[in-house]
Amino acid sequence: MSDVDSIAGLEAILGKTPPAVNLKVIDHVDATARRWLEASPLMFAGFGDAGGIAITLGGGGGGFAAADGKTLAIPLAVLDDPALVMPDASFCSLFLVPGIGETLRINGRVASVADGRVQVAVEECYVHCAKALIRSGFWSADRQETAPTTIPAFAAAACFMALATIDAAGHSDLSPKGDPAGSMAHIDGDRFWFADRPGNRRADSFRNLIAQPRVAAALLIPGSHDVAILRGSAMLTDDEAVCATFAVQGKVPLLATRVDDLAIERRPSAALVRAALWPAAPAPADIKPAKMFAEHVRLNKDKGLGARIAGAFASVPGLMQRGLDKDYKDNLY
Repeated sequence: MSDVDSIAGLEAILGKTPPAVNLKVIDHVDATARRWLEASPLMFAGFGDAGGIAITLGGGGGGFAAADGKTLAIPLAVLDDPALVMPDASFCSLFLVPGIGETLRINGRVASVADGRVQVAVEECYVHCAKALIRSGFWSADRQETAPTTIPAFAAAACFMALATIDAAGHSDLSPKGDPAGSMAHIDGDRFWFADRPGNRRADSFRNLIAQPRVAAALLIPGSHDVAILRGSAMLTDDEAVCATFAVQGKVPLLATRVDDLAIERRPSAALVRAALWPAAPAPADIKPAKMFAEHVRLNKDKGLGARIAGAFASVPGLMQRGLDKDYKDNLY
């Protein structure tokens, strides 16, 4: 087994994160992100501390979470596991909007828990690429009344996963993973395995688990209201035989992750029931992820040469969308 246990080893396989990738990250919730929250009926949320990271789902009508600049407010009642919320806990999240492949990521720290609400001090806000949801067929699923009853069968049928990680300094991240059923994850004995696929190239989750291997994840079968929640200790590998088991369309992933010390529970999610995701509603006509990318580049505080070049690229009408469409087509696997 060829484990990857250093940042140098990770970058030797994936390459370094292109500086331009970070230009889409802003430190507040802007008007475009607030509109996203207004339309989002589902979130995945991670809460971390010195002991590791945990994950839960939150769901309701669009706008159940609201933001005002540097603060994100979430009612505790929308969370499947409100007991996870503690003051000063690290916070990471993904917000989904029906019909849209991209996800909104908001990270920060729990500032307060009072009057039935959690207030999050926002540190990062950005739009993540659509590849995970495209690969999973997330929004094309029909409502499913039943799901596999055993944990291994549920994991094999899962198409989407939200992975929560935390680094040694206590900053957490939530990353979407997606693949056709049978290709994303599987359980082998007392180990859980999943593949890495091309994404936004920030590789936050992998950098985090190298520094601090405790992870948490939520597995979904699109169309079902059941979820599998897991926690464990993760390790990356580039073992060719392992990676080959996750090949899709003849493409073998560069990395796979195994989770040891596995604890996993399958259960119904009240948040998914309230979110009523399937069949998916049409995407809101006024939410354009490519325009959000461009706006966040403009709002980024980095004003160096690279930022100015990226800003000029993003300002050309339609150019950002064409670039995204080409990337989603050519680099899905």
